[in-house]
Amino acid sequence: MELTQTQIDEFHTNGLLILKDFYPKDTVKAVQKGIYETIGAVMTRHGVADTRPKFDPTDFDAGYMELIHANRAWGGEVYDLVKEIPAFTRLTALSAHEDIMRQLRPGAVPRQPSGGSGIRVDNPNEDKFRAMWHQEYPAQLKSPDGLVFWSPLVEITEDLGPVSFAPGSQAEGMIPVFIADPENAGRSGAYALKLVGEEALLAKYGQIAPLSKPGDLVILDFLVL
Repeated sequence: MELTQTQIDEFHTNGLLILKDFYPKDTVKAVQKGIYETIGAVMTRHGVADTRPKFDPTDFDAGYMELIHANRAWGGEVYDLVKEIPAFTRLTALSAHEDIMRQLRPGAVPRQPSGGSGIRVDNPNEDKFRAMWHQEYPAQLKSPDGLVFWSPLVEITEDLGPVSFAPGSQAEGMIPVFIADPENAGRSGAYALKLVGEEALLAKYGQIAPLSKPGDLVILDFLVL
């Protein structure tokens, strides 16, 4: 894909770029179906009756909430397994990602970190794994010139809770972090990293929370908040 100069300039100014309808519907649908099948396999493994309707892209995660209500650890199994869906692996390795990397980082040799791809599962009212304000770099510790390719598998609405970004904040460079769990949510590892001077940074740059739908792509600078 060839980006326009306007899009390239927007990325370098804001630290993010939103591309609507970037992924073909069939590509996204294959990932959604893989998740549906994974949930069913975990149900079968634990003897849970699978009474779900047939696969539907708008309800591909049917049964997941019932599964974690029966046993929260079973949700963890789903979380680990969906990262191994072949359709997801194919999506992350699209050559279009390399094309974008070369345009936004001239001279770069694109790489895809092992363990750098995943599918988030955000459960209602569960804060332990909710990401606080952060930069991607401290969690990945790869090149600070890295890019994040983020795309939703469900339509993101105001009620559901869109991801928030601080446009232009990549200009701050690497921001120090300390370990904190201010809400006593039981966070650990990367989930417990809190930015030094977070409040002042957000006041300086402001924040946006764009809505998106399956197929859309948000490209992020590794250092944007």
